[in-house]
Amino acid sequence: MIKQLHIPLGSQHAALLEPLRLDFSTENERIVSVRSDMGYVHRGVEHACMNRFDFKKVPFVVARVCGLCAITHSTAAVLATEQIVECMVSERAQWLRMLALEFDRIHSHMLCLAHVAESSGYEALFMHTMMERERVMEAQEILSGNRVQFDYATLGGVTRDMDSQCAQALLAKVGALKSVLSGLRDRFEANWSTQMRFKGVGAITLEEAYRLGTVGPIARAAGVRTDIRIESSHLPYRALGFEPIVALEGDLYARNRLRLEEIAQSIELIERILEGLPEGAHLSKVRGRPKGEAMARIEAPRGELFYYVRGNGGAIFERLRIRTPTYANLKAFEAIFLGQEYSSIPAILASLDPCMSCTAK
Repeated sequence: MIKQLHIPLGSQHAALLEPLRLDFSTENERIVSVRSDMGYVHRGVEHACMNRFDFKKVPFVVARVCGLCAITHSTAAVLATEQIVECMVSERAQWLRMLALEFDRIHSHMLCLAHVAESSGYEALFMHTMMERERVMEAQEILSGNRVQFDYATLGGVTRDMDSQCAQALLAKVGALKSVLSGLRDRFEANWSTQMRFKGVGAITLEEAYRLGTVGPIARAAGVRTDIRIESSHLPYRALGFEPIVALEGDLYARNRLRLEEIAQSIELIERILEGLPEGAHLSKVRGRPKGEAMARIEAPRGELFYYVRGNGGAIFERLRIRTPTYANLKAFEAIFLGQEYSSIPAILASLDPCMSCTAK
């Protein structure tokens, strides 16, 4: 006998990391339909940037869109704005921006992995991952002066330069993280229990990933070779020899493995940046006011982050538009849940790494 149930989840729930409402229909504990509803945390950030704040303050305002990827939002805003003002950004400042972005990627990926472990019932793995993540938070504080709201990227460069002592301290932090990363990967990948809980769960095919317009780790774990770090010329990632990492399975296990591999890759990129950091000024003067329109695409930890700005020569933007990776991935969330057991929802949702705070703005 088939037992049908309609189960609402959210917008506030112990197993729900973000204020997102999901309505599930199940048949014998297996999900047959799902509908998502977002928009519970709208704060009017775009509106404020077009009505209240001078364009030079906008990078600090949009950094408050999301505490986790604050550096990514502010960097995307300055990359777009610098195209429509008089500004020459030094190569050193560009490399320092990449450095901050890669630290941001590591700490975001580790938080996602910790949530996956916690949502799957592996409290010890959650605590271990969060403990190692603390090294990255300390490194971000050394670099920017803050642990969360970094306020590091600004028009013309970055707010703080870095000396040799700071570089050595950062190398020590990433070296310590590298030494424990293999053990962390074994716990996620080689443990028999985690394989039983993660393999084949919450899978999406390559065709579905393309059709639904997925971005970031969700897309790359399904075989889509997409990464703005090689598609955009805003930051010189090609000079670091960067190539995107791609998996094929598209399931929860593949998303975990891909994030772990990207953490290792980000560590290598950080070491290359610190060892080959160009000389020059960390901050250049910005002249004039924004006139015209521009856009910037940047690879946030969750995927493509898109910023559009338009100015008419005044001190306040005429238009600012933000499209976040969670917004792009939202339709894929629904497809990924179909056919899965209801008990797997918390782990699947954590592996999708949603950020409704970014999406609702």
